[in-house]
Amino acid sequence: MQEFTFYSPTKVLFGPDAEWQVGQEVKRFGGTRALLVYGGGSAVKSGLLGRVEESLSQSGIAHQALGGVHPNPLLSLAQEGVRQAQEFGADFVIGVGGGSAIDTAKAIAIGAVNQGPLWDYWEQKRPVAGALPVGAVTTIPAAGSETSDSAVLTNQEIHVKRGLSCDENRPRFAVLNPRLCATLPAYQVACGATDILMHTLERYFTPPAQNQLTDELAEGLMRTVLHNGPLAVQNPADYQPMSELMWCGSISHNGLTGLGAKKDFSNHQIGHELSARYDVAHGASLSAVWGAWATYCLPVNPARFARFARQVWGIQESDCQAAAQAGIRATVDWFASLGLPTSLPQLLGRGPLAEEELHQLAVGVTYQGKRTIGSFRVLGEQEIFEIYRLANR
Repeated sequence: MQEFTFYSPTKVLFGPDAEWQVGQEVKRFGGTRALLVYGGGSAVKSGLLGRVEESLSQSGIAHQALGGVHPNPLLSLAQEGVRQAQEFGADFVIGVGGGSAIDTAKAIAIGAVNQGPLWDYWEQKRPVAGALPVGAVTTIPAAGSETSDSAVLTNQEIHVKRGLSCDENRPRFAVLNPRLCATLPAYQVACGATDILMHTLERYFTPPAQNQLTDELAEGLMRTVLHNGPLAVQNPADYQPMSELMWCGSISHNGLTGLGAKKDFSNHQIGHELSARYDVAHGASLSAVWGAWATYCLPVNPARFARFARQVWGIQESDCQAAAQAGIRATVDWFASLGLPTSLPQLLGRGPLAEEELHQLAVGVTYQGKRTIGSFRVLGEQEIFEIYRLANR
């Protein structure tokens, strides 16, 4: 096991009606004026936003709300949120919704106390020096942003999606009420389950390290997602599988399932380019490319893929290569069983992309040739292009 620092300070409030505790938690963490950030009309129609606002009022917390968060969170709305937070004198920001709402809240929290263009921080041009405290009320098990140190923004003017990881992004508290997910569309639940699985896959497929406990935690979480994901898709109102999936979402992205090893996250980088250019759902962008990535990277360490197949999927094949390939097929089939795309043509709803378009995607992932991605297998522009080409069938 390699050296590591584990920091996960978020207080988790889990269970039915947990959103009624938001006001007392903001007060406990010293907040007096809260900006609520939410997406479309569902938070209003369901009554969730009203319950959160009433909870704040009961605790004497002044508040105002900013709606309109996009599924791939937009820089422009975060900038508007910064302006409103500063004018209102907010000392707390609360994301109410999925990962996009929470990520937008994190961006507003950073922009409200740091100087210069907000996008500079997502391009690593300026270091983050503090942020307003953030709370999260999660309405879909997916991004895990409620316990993670990361936040993603999309600059729609240049069609670029970037992630920023820093301790300032850690929410002070997270509300997880599985009943809030009861009316989610099946496709959204499927995308969320895929994102959760991928957050641990990206920590599991890394350079070799002797991490017995971390591996066991990761494998147990992935088995839980594979079992409960389809049940939650079939019936989002079924509390038991949804509660398991929701807790997996938080654990999968708080760092616990990758301790003692490097992270990879090349699939996320490859998927982010697709989301930024084509505005596709994040989970669907991952399911569309993972099989291609796995097939391309299999020769690096077949034994790791074989262990994944045996420990997570229960595949009994004794031959290492055969077991590894069976595990990849089982995972891709699982995505398909949830109604998710497993190729670029399926993702985009059109024929295969031209090779020039694939090259442009690969160049975008490398930030115009300025970086490589991944750790399980380090990927440059040509390798990323080959993965896109495998996914283009």
